[in-house]
Amino acid sequence: MSRSDVVIYHNPACGTSRNTLALLLEQGVEPIVVPYLKVGWTSALLQDLAARSGGSLRDLLRKRGTQADALGLTDAATPESALLAAMVNDPSLVDRPIVATEKGVALCRPPERALGLL
Repeated sequence: MSRSDVVIYHNPACGTSRNTLALLLEQGVEPIVVPYLKVGWTSALLQDLAARSGGSLRDLLRKRGTQADALGLTDAATPESALLAAMVNDPSLVDRPIVATEKGVALCRPPERALGLL
């Protein structure tokens, strides 16, 4: 796959994210690397990634090490609109790494989940 065919939404401080990037490189893939904590998210992008993953925004919510519980985001009754607003406002609330290709989107925990997208 060419560089423009694979995007990784990456946090270099995260071991799983670094391992996923390394796995892609080992496969001969040079992805577009998006440092999402620096560039942030848009509502449209998050909604698109969730839809293309076959899941929901809730599936992309990072709970550990964030304010998700304190903000009430882990409550099943919290509407997706509130999740979306919080995730756009605080990019750290989005779990990582997310890999997107023409085959789909996956939260790559474990990193090997990226292989199914190549």
